[in-house]
Amino acid sequence: MNLEPHPLRGAVLGEVHARPFAAISPPLRILHFAFMTDADLAARDRQAFGEFVAARGHRGPDAASRHYRIAFPDSALRWEQHAEFTTYTWEFANHDRAPFARPTGELQKLMQQLPQPGPLLVAADLHLLSEADGGDWQKLFDPTSLVAFETESGDARAATDFLAASDGFVRLLVLDRGMSPLRAGIFVQQLLELETYRTFCLLGLPEAQRLQPVVRRIEQSLGEITAEMTKTEGLTANKALLQRLMAVAGELEAGASQSRFRFGATRAYAEIVRARLASLRETPIGDHQTIAGFMDRRLMPAIRTCFSMQDRQADLSAKLMHAANLLRTRVDIDVEELNGDLLKGMSESARMQLRLQQTVEGLSIAAISYYVAGLLGYVLEILPEDALPVGVKYVKAAMIVAIVAVITLIVLSIRRRHSEQVPAGRME
Repeated sequence: MNLEPHPLRGAVLGEVHARPFAAISPPLRILHFAFMTDADLAARDRQAFGEFVAARGHRGPDAASRHYRIAFPDSALRWEQHAEFTTYTWEFANHDRAPFARPTGELQKLMQQLPQPGPLLVAADLHLLSEADGGDWQKLFDPTSLVAFETESGDARAATDFLAASDGFVRLLVLDRGMSPLRAGIFVQQLLELETYRTFCLLGLPEAQRLQPVVRRIEQSLGEITAEMTKTEGLTANKALLQRLMAVAGELEAGASQSRFRFGATRAYAEIVRARLASLRETPIGDHQTIAGFMDRRLMPAIRTCFSMQDRQADLSAKLMHAANLLRTRVDIDVEELNGDLLKGMSESARMQLRLQQTVEGLSIAAISYYVAGLLGYVLEILPEDALPVGVKYVKAAMIVAIVAVITLIVLSIRRRHSEQVPAGRME
């Protein structure tokens, strides 16, 4: 093919084949582990796993691979990395005919040769046997939590109680009633994934329980603030309420930000659990409950608690935003009224200043006229008495009138030029 492919074409096509099913046959013992791993822990685990595989003569996974399977003489290992956890699945050719006869301590010695990737969350012990070797399998589990079903086609039976045994492992027993090796691999992987994802689903429950008193207190605070909103008036009171509301909203957003990923993961894991339950196509065995019935009674209430908490956070956030908008509008109105009062006061002050200026101008005209007339009076006094056709006192009187008129015109001209330079409405 000479056509240029999309740079992500290989990754997209390879994703559907990233975790292929392995063909298995009974008798087989499988230990399945899931460890919480963030980006740093996952990187260290990848390196440690690569060194573990290389020490046994294998190439190991490449840098982009998230899945790897390796076969040893007496066992096989399946390694997978997911978004927030890493799984190790060990398969042991177990010739014990009795279920779970061999202690898990002997089987997990290989796992102990690897550094622990992160905190352990899932530990499952699955025994695949033929139906003839199942014996009295019902006595292996707690009767109050026993879950047992057979497939719709009747080619397999499975049982578990989802309880950690004394060795810390949750036991799952699968009895082969005619499954093909590939069908057995698919069925076993579905059970292990179901155990893994139903456990990770429950990580959201402690977070929801932790947030319940916080959200309840925020709801009460919102009710108190909205009740006070109907009674308070004035900028100071409204600003105080708005500050309280912002503090409550900040606390809610902090909690929502911390729990957003956990609740989103719970929702995603719950969808995977539902898909795996649907793919099992369970048929009840006698009076025993099926996995779907067990999950509906035990798991789904916890998941619904997480969803309810997430919905309460979203609803409360919307209510807080609405109340904050109302308070902010009231504060804006109060500020506008205060600004209007300030502008009125400034306008009145400007008018008073103008009147004072006009008064000062009038006094200035009188003062300037007085000094100018005095100066000219000195000039008139040194003139001879017959230099003027009329008496000096008449000349002084006429001169004062003329001086006042001229100075008044000069002052009015200056005021007019100043008014033309000031923008319209500046003095309002």
